[in-house]
Amino acid sequence: MVEDWVALIGDMNGAVRNLRQAAPDVMKSFSEMARAAHGAKALDAQTRELVALAISVAVRCDPCIAYHAKAAVKHGASREEISETLAMAVYMGAGPSVMYAAKALEAVDQMSAGQASTS
Repeated sequence: MVEDWVALIGDMNGAVRNLRQAAPDVMKSFSEMARAAHGAKALDAQTRELVALAISVAVRCDPCIAYHAKAAVKHGASREEISETLAMAVYMGAGPSVMYAAKALEAVDQMSAGQASTS
């Protein structure tokens, strides 16, 4: 296992909560932007999360991978759909994206296993 992605989310939630308290205006604005992006109508929630997961790989953000892997699984993305999404991220980001795509697929597998055990 490269990373415990479920634990990473738990750790980040506390850190983000601290940031929200330290910079409330900025974090409120960020939350409003996130709500607006998630509230768009042309793409369904699953597609938006697949796009976010690909971008997470391309910008090499481990916590972003964790959150968007979890959300993609929650919105019903199959492993095959996620794999194709990650293939596009690799294509766009070359070698470094290969490493982060491998991490993202591991995160998705952990989130899927966790969702199966809570269903």
